[in-house]
Amino acid sequence: MKLRLPGRRNRAEAAPDPAADQTTQLVKAGGKGRPTPRRHEAQGRRPGPPPPPPTTRKEAYRRMREQQALRRSDPRAGGGRGDELSLPARDRGPVRKLVRDVVDARRNAGSFFLGVAALVLVGYFIPNPAVQNYTVFVWFAFFLLIAGDSVFLGRRIKKKVLERFPDQPHRMKGLVWYGISRATMIRRWRFPKPEVALGAEV
Repeated sequence: MKLRLPGRRNRAEAAPDPAADQTTQLVKAGGKGRPTPRRHEAQGRRPGPPPPPPTTRKEAYRRMREQQALRRSDPRAGGGRGDELSLPARDRGPVRKLVRDVVDARRNAGSFFLGVAALVLVGYFIPNPAVQNYTVFVWFAFFLLIAGDSVFLGRRIKKKVLERFPDQPHRMKGLVWYGISRATMIRRWRFPKPEVALGAEV
């Protein structure tokens, strides 16, 4: 039986455990074992002074619009470049990419739709029956041209899709409509942007 003198501790209890001490240091270095800093403390560690609060409602609205535009700009820019992760769901996938390339590699009658529609609209306002009748004839002929070109484009889309992806199920009506709707847009306004040149072999 061992007697303890007052004020003395056992050496085994007094000696620190080196393994435990090292573990404690690693835990502290890793950021664990301490309370989570408050929000104002974490913000205080950020580099640079925080921006001053808006003084007017107009300035607050302007800042809100800038933040919204910044959040929208990154996905929009990535989608314009054809980045798969930034594209909307309707534009994703290699099949949709092939349809876009088929449309962008040819001159489509639908690309002139807006220009012809503007000319027809101007012709309606000219107070001349002969000009108005001619305008109606041009509009009807152009409509037939778009219909014929769309039929030809739809067949080309079906052919290319079946050649490249023969073992996959396809919704051909949706793919054809996707290509025709893209063909009715002006080339520079298309989204995602065209990645093939006119006349390229797809």
